[in-house]
Amino acid sequence: MLFNLIITGVGGQGNVLASQIVGRTAVKKGMRVTIGETFGLSQRGGPVMSHIRLSDHGQTGPLIPPCGAHIILGLEPMETLRIVPSYGNQHTIYIVNSRPIYPLNVIAGEVVYPDLQTIQNVLTTISGRLYWIEATKHALQLGPAILMNMIMLGALCAIDSFPLNRKDFDAVLPDIFPATKCKLNHEALAIGERLIQSDRISFD
Repeated sequence: MLFNLIITGVGGQGNVLASQIVGRTAVKKGMRVTIGETFGLSQRGGPVMSHIRLSDHGQTGPLIPPCGAHIILGLEPMETLRIVPSYGNQHTIYIVNSRPIYPLNVIAGEVVYPDLQTIQNVLTTISGRLYWIEATKHALQLGPAILMNMIMLGALCAIDSFPLNRKDFDAVLPDIFPATKCKLNHEALAIGERLIQSDRISFD
């Protein structure tokens, strides 16, 4: 078994923490894990991408080969679209948080952020499955916006082909978070798992 996962987003969304949680969960399950992080601008709002490779045999290189992602977990729509030509293929599953974060050049009026429907259309054209979920909206209803990354992990573990499930993630949360924050993070995982069922857009 070799599974290639990419988590992509922008600084401040909890991308790196999410990749560490996946890695620790996989190790606890007896898998071999390689994680490679790439960063854009060294400030909040710059692009961040994590390559996570899970295996049950030998060690792998830290970067996923071109067009080799099994799942792309997009914490931000445009950042998801940006990496599609490099890592996506016709079998890649996309799980995308619907809330955009506008970069400075968009805020300044120098460039235009793509219409969200256009991003959806592109992803559905090039893939077999797209899950487009309102993770940030549900995070804010639960508590702080940063819980979005846990909701996205809950959605991830609801995918049948992904080798970890929500109970696996639940088991490592006490090792990562203080007891006072575990309950919220457990709830966020459960919300993500439900959203993958109710907010699914499928083009099989």
